[in-house]
Amino acid sequence: MADRRLQVFHAVAKHGSFTRAAETLYMTQPAVTFQIKQLEEQFNTRLLDRGHGRVTLTPAGDIVFAYAERILGLSDEMETRIAELTDELTGVLTIGTSQTIAGYWLPMLLDKFMKKHPRVIPRVFVANSENIENRVAAHELDVGLVEKQASDPALECTLACQDELLVIVAQGHELAAASSFKASDLQGHPFIDRDPGAAIRALAEDFFRANGVPPESLNRRAELGSLPSILHLVKQGLGFAIVAKAALNDYNNRGLVGISLEPRLFSSLNVLVPKDRFRSRLHSTFAEFAVSMFTNMERVEGPPAEVVAHSDTANPSTHS
Repeated sequence: MADRRLQVFHAVAKHGSFTRAAETLYMTQPAVTFQIKQLEEQFNTRLLDRGHGRVTLTPAGDIVFAYAERILGLSDEMETRIAELTDELTGVLTIGTSQTIAGYWLPMLLDKFMKKHPRVIPRVFVANSENIENRVAAHELDVGLVEKQASDPALECTLACQDELLVIVAQGHELAAASSFKASDLQGHPFIDRDPGAAIRALAEDFFRANGVPPESLNRRAELGSLPSILHLVKQGLGFAIVAKAALNDYNNRGLVGISLEPRLFSSLNVLVPKDRFRSRLHSTFAEFAVSMFTNMERVEGPPAEVVAHSDTANPSTHS
C-alpha cells in the first residue's frame, strides 16, 4: 500500500546500488531508475549522488530516507494487523536458505505449509549460510534456514534438527574402503570444498583445526558454491568432499560412498528471524511451523545412525 517510489528509493539508498536494489525488489534496473527519477521530480531536487561506483544520499535524500523508513514500517504493520483480523494467512513470504536445505528440507516444508496456507506465496533466495544470515539481519529476508548457529545478536536463532556430515568419494577411490576418517587421514588427498561463507565449510575447517590439521594445509582442488557440481566432481574421482547426509541422498548417491568422520561431525538446521523487527503472524507462523516440523521428524526417526557405505548398493539413510 505504501508508495512504490518510496519503496524503491529506500532499497537503493539502503544498498547503495541500483543493481542490488533491482535484485532485491525483483525489478529491472531501468524500472528502478524510472521510479527514482519520478520521486526526484516530485520533490524537485536530487536525492541521490551517483559516482565512484556507489550511490550516496544528498542532504535532501537523508531526510526522505528517514521518513521512508518510518512510512514503510507503519505501512507494513498496518497491512499485517488488518490481515490478521482474518483467520487465513496471506501474502508474500521471503525465505533465505542454504543449498543443502533448499535441495532436501525446503521442498517438504513448503509442500506442507502451502497446503495448510494456500494464499501464502513463498519467495525463496538460495545462497550460503553467511549470506542468508546477513540478509535476514538486514531485514531483506523474512526468515532464514541455515546450517549453523547465527552469530549476529540481532537475530533469533532456533535449532530445529541435526544432520551428520560425511566424507564422500567415488566408488573405487583409494579412500572408499575406509570405515571412518580422522582428520589426519584426509590430509594430502585432493579436497573438493564448499565456497567461503558456507556453513559446512566452516564446520569442516573447525573439525580439521580441532584435530591437529590446519585448514590451510588441505589440498583443495576446487571451491564451489554449487552442491550438484561438487557431487559431480567427486563422482569423477577428482577428490573427496564433505557434505550433509541428507544432501547425499537427495542428489542421488549412486556411484558415491559416504563415510563418517572420527569424531563424528554434525550440521544443524537453524531457523532465523530478526529480533528487533515487527514480526507479522505470517513470519512467526512459518518459523514456528519449520521448527516444529523438523524437530518432530528428528524425534520420530531418532538420532543419526553410523553411516559407512562400501558396496555398489549402499545407500546411507537420512535421519531427519
